[in-house]
Formats: sequence, structure tokens, C-alpha cells
Amino acid sequence: VQLQASGGGLVQTGGSLRLSCVASGSIFSLNDMGWYRQAPGKQRELVAHITSGGSTNYADSVKGRFTISRDNAKNTVYLQMNSLKPEDTAVYYCNRLPPYYSNYDRANYWGQGTEVTVSS
Repeated sequence: VQLQASGGGLVQTGGSLRLSCVASGSIFSLNDMGWYRQAPGKQRELVAHITSGGSTNYADSVKGRFTISRDNAKNTVYLQMNSLKPEDTAVYYCNRLPPYYSNYDRANYWGQGTEVTVSS
């Protein structure tokens, strides 16, 4: 499996970004997918997820500001982020729920994340 996230960047407080993540090498449509983030010095956290059926759930910290969606025909999951705050600054990753596991590395596989920086 490969996960390729994109769309991050530098934005001012109150701004918006739309992240995309293409997942290849698995049956994307059957998987629940999520967006995770890891801020400097903090553990990775799940901020939004979408089931194979399209139901969504959000962390309290992003509820009402972020929207997760998916396009199964493109094997892509999106995260629309509005009203961004400095505390949203992090590297964002997409992954399955539960995350893909690499037998080779004996650890969860995360692929390439995308960095979001929100300036105050």
C-alpha cells in the first residue's frame, strides 16, 4: 500500500486549506479512512474519519471546522479545513482505521504526510 498526502502549506489564522490523500495498493472503498495529525512534541492523533459507507466523525478540537470526504473512484480522501487556528499546525497524514501495518518495519505504515502551518 502507498499513501500520498498533499495540499498542506502556510496559512494565516482563519484561513482554509484542502488536503488530499491518494491510497493505492488496497481495496480503498472497503476501508474506513482517517486523517491524523502530529504536532511537534506531541503524539499523533486522529482528527477525522469516514467509514466505507460515508459516515463521518470528528475530534472535538476540529468539529464544525473540518470536513472529511472521499472519492472511491479516485482512491482519494479529502480534508477541508476552515477557520484554521495556530494549534492546527502539524504534519497531517491519512491512513486506514486501523492504520496499515508494515510487517517489514514491524510498525504502522504512515506514508508521506503533508505539513500545515497556521500563523497567528
